[in-house]
Amino acid sequence: MHKPKIFIAGLLAILGLGVGITALATPTWTATASAKTTKTTTPSWKQPSEAKAYPNLKKHKQAFIKVSIAKQRVYIMASRKKVLYTMICSTGKKSSPTPTGTFHIQNRGTHFYNASSKEGANYWTSFKYWGTYLFHSVPVNAHGKYIASEAKKLGKRASHGCVRLRVADAHWIYSHVPYKMKVVIH
Repeated sequence: MHKPKIFIAGLLAILGLGVGITALATPTWTATASAKTTKTTTPSWKQPSEAKAYPNLKKHKQAFIKVSIAKQRVYIMASRKKVLYTMICSTGKKSSPTPTGTFHIQNRGTHFYNASSKEGANYWTSFKYWGTYLFHSVPVNAHGKYIASEAKKLGKRASHGCVRLRVADAHWIYSHVPYKMKVVIH
């Protein structure tokens, strides 16, 4: 009975459930059908962008999010010049650009799927038009599985206008960034 517990713990760690999102950054052990134990590594696009801890926004009341389309980065800013955390992202393609300007965090949710684009995502947080322009994870297919080929595009313009993030980064924004926080995109 010990091996199924290892498999379930590994599965929960990959999904970021039960043991917390920090489990995404660690290797997991799973039992295979032949009852051997193998080591698997979580892909980088599921892990946080930086090795350091995410910032505690309760200590930074004036924090805001800055998105650089040119650098394909999301910055959690303490002030105009002080960066607390940097995330790798993918903004909109030239044919479907991410809007520029100053916005504010609106609503959020755990999952969506758009049948017309045949893509969805997890951990979405809206910054414009109440669900039209979002921060969200790398895309998922109709079955909720992450699309690895799309995840490999992080750092390049690739979205339909939203800001795609690594899974752990999208989860952190979804879980920690407060309603009405300022978002500056340039």
